Amino acid sequence: MERLESTSELQSRLSSLSFSSFPGVTSNQCDNRPLDRLQNTDLSQCCARSKNQAAMEETKEDSGPYTEGNDEAPAELAPGEGGEENNSSGSCQLSAEMTAQLPPLNPPSTWTSAALKELKAKLRTEEDSVVTVYRGDIMTVHVPTVPEAKKVCWEFATDGYDIGFGIYFDWTPVTSRSITVHISESSDDEEEEEELEGPVTNGDIEKGSKSQSNSNLGEILPVYRQDSHLSVHGGSHDFPGEGTYLLKFDNSYSLWRNKTLYYRVYYSA
Repeated sequence: MERLESTSELQSRLSSLSFSSFPGVTSNQCDNRPLDRLQNTDLSQCCARSKNQAAMEETKEDSGPYTEGNDEAPAELAPGEGGEENNSSGSCQLSAEMTAQLPPLNPPSTWTSAALKELKAKLRTEEDSVVTVYRGDIMTVHVPTVPEAKKVCWEFATDGYDIGFGIYFDWTPVTSRSITVHISESSDDEEEEEELEGPVTNGDIEKGSKSQSNSNLGEILPVYRQDSHLSVHGGSHDFPGEGTYLLKFDNSYSLWRNKTLYYRVYYSA
C-alpha cells in the first residue's frame, strides 16, 4: 500500500511538473485528458514539433511585405527577360494589325502586242528609255502618284531574251514627285528590303517569288518571267490612294546574259 501511494503521489507530481514546464506540449497532447495524470507522451517528438512550429512562424514573419531593407524580396524582371518577350509579341501583333488595315489592291490590267519593232524604234529616240539590266541585277522604277492623274501605265520589251517583271505599291506618303530608277545586285537589293521593308521570301521567279511583307507595301503583281523578247508587254493600274509604285525588272536569275530593256512609264487621267 505504501508503495502504491508513493507511486500515485510521484505520478501526480510529475504530471504537474510536465504541465508547468511544457505548457505547449501538454496543451496539444492532453486537451481532452485529465491533467492530474501523467500522459504517455514522447517529449522529444513534441519538442521537435514545437521547434518546427517556431521556425514556421519566423519564416512567415520574414516573408511579409517587402521593405526597403529586405534583401530577400523577389527582384523585378530585368530588361531582356520575360518582360521584353511580351513586348516583342505585342509588337508582332501590332504589325499584323497594321498589315490587316491596309486597303486591298485591285489586280492590274495587262495586255500584249505584236508591235515589237515599232515600240523599240520609238523608244530609241527617247532619253533613258533603253537601258541594260546586267546579269544578276534588279532594276526598280519608283513612280509616285500625282493628283493630276488617276492611273499609271507601262510598256516594255527586250532584245533576244525574257526578263522578270512585277509591281508593288508603297502606301508611305509621297514626299517627291520625281520618277527614280534604282539598279542593284540581287543580294544588295534583298538586304535593303530586309532592312527597310521586312523579310523577303526567295524562290522560283517563274512562280512569282518576290513576295514582301512590309507593313506599308502591297503586292499588285508578283515578279514573273515575261516573254518580252517576243511581244510588247503593257498594262495599267488605277491609283488606290497616295503612295509610290515599284516596278521591278528582275534579271537576278540570269548568270551570263545581260538584258537590253526598252520601257516607258507614264500617267493617264
